[in-house]
Amino acid sequence: FSQKSLLARHQSVHNSEKPYLCVICNKSFSRKCYLRTHYLVHTGEKPYACVKCNKSFSRKCYLNAHLAIHTGKK
Repeated sequence: FSQKSLLARHQSVHNSEKPYLCVICNKSFSRKCYLRTHYLVHTGEKPYACVKCNKSFSRKCYLNAHLAIHTGKK
């Protein structure tokens, strides 16, 4: 790894360390960004909208998968 911080982050996968706790449901996460994304489950926020049909999604990857419906690509 090119940086110590990247090695430490990678090692957390192996030691099952999950220091970021959701205060609503007590689910824990290894990374702060995962916790932030998880909070969308509780808020119901869906910030990623399809420009073709206005269907909304909580994660960009879900929107990208949905777009295949309109493009015919998988």
